[in-house]
Amino acid sequence: MRNTTASASFLVLTLLVTGCGAEVGSAARTSGEVVVKRCGEPVGYTVPERAVAYEGGSADKLFSLGLTDRVHGYVMPPANPPVSESPWASEYAEVKMLGDDLLNKEIVVEAEADLVVAGWNSGFKDERGITPEILDELGVQSFMHTESCYNYPGFPEKVTPFEALYTDLDRLGRIFRVPEKAGEVVDGLRKRVAAVEAAAPEGDPLPVFLYDSGTDQPFTAGNQVPPNDIIRSAGARNIFDDLDQRWTQVGWEAVAEGRPEVVIILDYGDRPAEEKIDFLRKSARTRDLPAVRANNFFVLDYNEGISGPRNIDGLEKFAAYLRGLED
Repeated sequence: MRNTTASASFLVLTLLVTGCGAEVGSAARTSGEVVVKRCGEPVGYTVPERAVAYEGGSADKLFSLGLTDRVHGYVMPPANPPVSESPWASEYAEVKMLGDDLLNKEIVVEAEADLVVAGWNSGFKDERGITPEILDELGVQSFMHTESCYNYPGFPEKVTPFEALYTDLDRLGRIFRVPEKAGEVVDGLRKRVAAVEAAAPEGDPLPVFLYDSGTDQPFTAGNQVPPNDIIRSAGARNIFDDLDQRWTQVGWEAVAEGRPEVVIILDYGDRPAEEKIDFLRKSARTRDLPAVRANNFFVLDYNEGISGPRNIDGLEKFAAYLRGLED
């Protein structure tokens, strides 16, 4: 087990956490150390007081657990939609925006962070010189989204994307000593998913293609990212659900072979969803796809597609869209 902190501090506080209102008693606020997995690696954590979150999914997980007063700030890359559109817009307003580009070690050090929450190969990346191991050496704790642990070197962990979301909330709840709040949040999300699955269309599931980006070759979702579970739980089928990968590049020929009847457009960055739809309508490779001919496009918000509580919002919206196709 790796101890990720330079020293243990002992804090006894009793207060009401802002955000979703998780109450943290004095016993829970006492520091000490708890062992929680970081991907497949058991790691010792002390209670964070200055967490830094990378991207909306990380911040949303913390805010949903009522941990706003423990979040020092966030780094939000350009792809992420404005935080003012978030269900936790008021929580974002209470913490600092530390950067509007990619996560780096300098931001973490300058913020005097005691925990960084991000994904592997997104926020954390060898090539950019910011990894859990590097932060360990600096005495800064780190937490990785379980959904991103599929190919984490040395300590991979593989679960379905929704289960990864629940796992993260449970683990963060233990790290911050609010396990009851985490249990309540996870129970609520599970019930919402179960309600959608119970109302899913009967019969053969409609084939669905998620279009992220790319013109020469498209980027899409394999079975290791949330859109795969969104599509499945809504009662449809990702045409690339056999790809044991996360976000991945495929060929247009494979898309055509899948004969998708619905296209999900992942909406982010500086290329609006309507431009992506226009490309698919005009390209000789895609204009004759059943979904394109029928104008069956569904726009999925970026933060509904990456690991975070808003995955379930995206699921409910997509399920409603599918039901509308039956009318």
